[in-house]
Amino acid sequence: MAQQAKNSPPLEPSGLPESILFGRSLTMAAIRRNLQKVADTNIPILIEGESGTGKEEICKFVHHRSPGCHGPFVKVCCPAIPPELAESEFFGYERDAFTAADASAAGTLFFDEISELDEASQSKLLQVLEDGQKVNVRIICSTNRNLRQLVIAGVFRQDLYYRISGLVLRLPPMRERLEDLDQLVEYFVGLYNERFHCQAPPVSSSTMARMALHQWPGNIRELENLVKRYVVVGTEDVMLSEIGGQADGEAAAAPDATEEGPSLSEMTRHALRLMESRIILNSLRENQWNRRRTARALKISYRSLLYKLKRAGVTGRHVTGSAVAEGRTLENLS
Repeated sequence: MAQQAKNSPPLEPSGLPESILFGRSLTMAAIRRNLQKVADTNIPILIEGESGTGKEEICKFVHHRSPGCHGPFVKVCCPAIPPELAESEFFGYERDAFTAADASAAGTLFFDEISELDEASQSKLLQVLEDGQKVNVRIICSTNRNLRQLVIAGVFRQDLYYRISGLVLRLPPMRERLEDLDQLVEYFVGLYNERFHCQAPPVSSSTMARMALHQWPGNIRELENLVKRYVVVGTEDVMLSEIGGQADGEAAAAPDATEEGPSLSEMTRHALRLMESRIILNSLRENQWNRRRTARALKISYRSLLYKLKRAGVTGRHVTGSAVAEGRTLENLS
């Protein structure tokens, strides 16, 4: 790692354009504002979120806005490090690879899935991070687990947690930022059309409606891979087979007036209502569940907000089993 850290060229910018990385969701807008406040400092950042939510992309975004942006970007994959080799893997580079009188040359050290470190490796990491003379570098860590809960459970060192959590960010899963779905799909279709020299058309509105109902356990990574296969194969069947449903041509080939199931317009209305509910609930959380502030933030009347909350089954800070809960849209949101 020594030579790579010292001689590797500056990292290329994040693969996703900023407008795509943060999208239109209120939660991601708040994350962007927080990052802009701390980017030009060396405050350590802890990024939490499910696998595939873009934690490494956010890390690269921060690196290119940090004082050490011209220095190296070194990623340490914590789950892949044997305990006996932890210290050499973390800090086995040349003595001055990450130290410099000029902090702007220091770079970024990214610990991916830091929650997977064993107790001995945590102790070694803490010892070196607390020695400011040895490591003059921005520290960013990521995890797909709740690190505070691991501290309470005694699995992760509390002193190390406080050392790496100057700013804690939680990236929302794809199912909580469906307002960005169409933008992400359009971007990935264009990206892989160009990369693979294909001419896949835009995804149809009916398939987009079905995609909005999918839970996306793999998050943005799952969505990207799905669109990639669509571009290569050239038919929406490849996506529908994974998220459920059938292509428009199949559904229209033999219409049956007695066939049960929602129509396209019904599915579209339902998907839009789910997106609206998520936007409102995200805004409520960001405004500490103050409804008047939320109404102002969303630029709608207070009465309109109350109506939408009643329709969504939200009372106080609790969610009832009504409209939006039918699609499991409010999981973990209240």
